[in-house]
Amino acid sequence: MRNKTILLIGLIAVLAVATTLILAEPSLANKLSKLEEAIAKTPQGAGKGMIDPNAPKGFMGIPGAPSHFWLFYILWGIWVGWIFSSVGAFGGIMAGVGHISVFGLSDYASTFKKTSPTLNKMLTDSIRTSNQYLVGLSALISSFTYYRMGRLVLPLGLCLAVGGILAGYVVPLLTVGKMDVSTYGGFFGIIVFAVAFVLFYETTPKGQESKKAAKAAAKAFEEAHIKKTGEVSAEHAKGVQVKHWGLSRIAFTFYGQEFSFNPIWPLLGGFVINGISAFIGVGGGFLYVPFLTSVAGLPMFIVAGTSALAVLVGMIVNIFNMMVVRQVPVDFILISTELIGISIGSVLGPVTSKKIPEVWLKRIFVVLAIYVGIGYLTKGFMGKSIFPGM
Repeated sequence: MRNKTILLIGLIAVLAVATTLILAEPSLANKLSKLEEAIAKTPQGAGKGMIDPNAPKGFMGIPGAPSHFWLFYILWGIWVGWIFSSVGAFGGIMAGVGHISVFGLSDYASTFKKTSPTLNKMLTDSIRTSNQYLVGLSALISSFTYYRMGRLVLPLGLCLAVGGILAGYVVPLLTVGKMDVSTYGGFFGIIVFAVAFVLFYETTPKGQESKKAAKAAAKAFEEAHIKKTGEVSAEHAKGVQVKHWGLSRIAFTFYGQEFSFNPIWPLLGGFVINGISAFIGVGGGFLYVPFLTSVAGLPMFIVAGTSALAVLVGMIVNIFNMMVVRQVPVDFILISTELIGISIGSVLGPVTSKKIPEVWLKRIFVVLAIYVGIGYLTKGFMGKSIFPGM
């Protein structure tokens, strides 16, 4: 069974790499010509909402577009990779924060809202797709890492992933080229803020009442790997052990605690979650995490790896549709540089997260989600963020 599951994850990894190579080469000419067409229709000059042909080239080779030192992209990639691989979520949101605010792409795109709506929407779609590249690589690395550590529930992750495939095809077809950057930012904020509220509730005593099994498993893991007190059996030390595969019930154990679920629920959950994540251009881990902790009642220590596998498959589908089917352009130089940082951060996350208690992982997530959610909600729908840096 273990050899089969390793082979399955390996096949997913090969598919992810092959998809990236396909996207990066054969259809590049068509995407660039589409971008050049939008640039040609934009007024030329040095004013707001105009393109100065004599200005240095920046994002996607557009004259005058934002551009930064390459080390800046790597450092941000490390942060994105670390946070995603540590909590199984929020990496896509942090990738979005980088592209939207830190690198100034949202403010730049907004200048074309009246002078070149097509370019405005094209930049918005490019931000959405760029976010998913970063999350995709982090999810790939995290899936392998957590599986080796016995902290990935393979059947649950695959059920979530399969449920999200249809949504990954439908949403890009309905939204590409139809959403400006301000609207995108507003919806981005709403969804993130809503998740922050759910996660905050889960940290309260009332929200923890129905998670006795999850808390027992988390306590056993903390004693064995964090507090270094007591010992566990060799069987428990293996981590996740799948005990039963079936159409109506799948069961597994984690540190002596048994969990089970009906596959239909993660299939439906995966469809809804990947639909939302494809819409705003993130990985979906920020929704998979509360789904797995609230609905499935799992401890955070196995939620991160399970979420990563579901996100990986979703990213492959979403990126393919955005770039191949809808021909959304991206800046491969920017993405490639950020992916270096993602690789580093994704390796560090699973290692460092063992030293942080579960409750603190959730609290970090809640604080960041509230800040980002309110910041983008106010900026998207009120025209100005109440928080700096958004």
